[in-house]
Amino acid sequence: METTQSNKIVYSALKPTGDLQLGNYIGALKNMIRLQDEYRCIYTVADMHSITVDNVPADLRRRTYDFMALFLAIGLDPEKSVLFVQSHVPQHAELAWVLNCYTQFGEASRMTQFKDKSLKHPENINLGLFAYPTLMAADILLYQTDYVPIGKDQKQHLELARDVAQRFNSKYSPTFVIPDGIFPKQGAKISNLLDPTAKMGKTDDNAGGVVFLLDDADTIMRKFKRAVTDCDHDIVFREDKPGISNLLTIYSVFNGTTIEEAEKEFAGASYADFKLKVGECVVEYLKPIQEKYDYYMKNKDYLEDIMKKGADTARYLANKTLSKVYRKVGFVQPK
Repeated sequence: METTQSNKIVYSALKPTGDLQLGNYIGALKNMIRLQDEYRCIYTVADMHSITVDNVPADLRRRTYDFMALFLAIGLDPEKSVLFVQSHVPQHAELAWVLNCYTQFGEASRMTQFKDKSLKHPENINLGLFAYPTLMAADILLYQTDYVPIGKDQKQHLELARDVAQRFNSKYSPTFVIPDGIFPKQGAKISNLLDPTAKMGKTDDNAGGVVFLLDDADTIMRKFKRAVTDCDHDIVFREDKPGISNLLTIYSVFNGTTIEEAEKEFAGASYADFKLKVGECVVEYLKPIQEKYDYYMKNKDYLEDIMKKGADTARYLANKTLSKVYRKVGFVQPK
């Protein structure tokens, strides 16, 4: 069969260790919607990755439903994309074990995220945290993935997945597709409203500067009113104006305009009026998403049906790859 863009596979996963926020939407989710119209997309709530750090089980369960409901609310279509929860497909863990045996200790120990998280959580440097990149490699390679949308912080993990896949292919025979990254365009980074030099994150300690997708209108407006700006009065996108530049980026995305158009619209406006308009724009944009989210959360049977159908499809696809791997490494397959 001829390979076209429409049957190439894209894999992406979001880890439910915190609530989804504007940075997740602009940097990842918005792009996931577009990709499902161009590729065969497989999207995962990566709950297995969540337990490498301390978590509250009830919060993990809640966020797993939240993430799936938000996947649907923003416009991900289960008729176009495979939507499932990672732990519902045991082949992820099974392939990860095999890949552990084809990953060198030195390769894994060089992963910067392991080093960073070990420094941040010295009381919980567990083997899962160390082996996190091989589980990520298994996530990707299970589905013969062509493209993985990633940010710079995940580039090293994708490179490891490529190296391990090439090593396995060379030792046995071609088994895995070697995946490439899809990198977001410049300007996709959204900063914390109270510290515009720092990335907005779903597990950010400075939560007062993080706008979550499920924040109510009053909370969103309060956060934008308190957003840090700077000492002059020009509303322009400039390196020495990180606060205003961040707000212009958010406004341009949620209002569907360019940065230049936003600059012209707010020329001569006060910072207070500008922040008010940005907040109102975000509230208006998120309103239908929140309404759809509420609908799905009130219909958990439907949500669970989507999870089951997605997992059934994912298990079928994953098992095709895993059975090849097991055969090649010498495991006797059950009759």
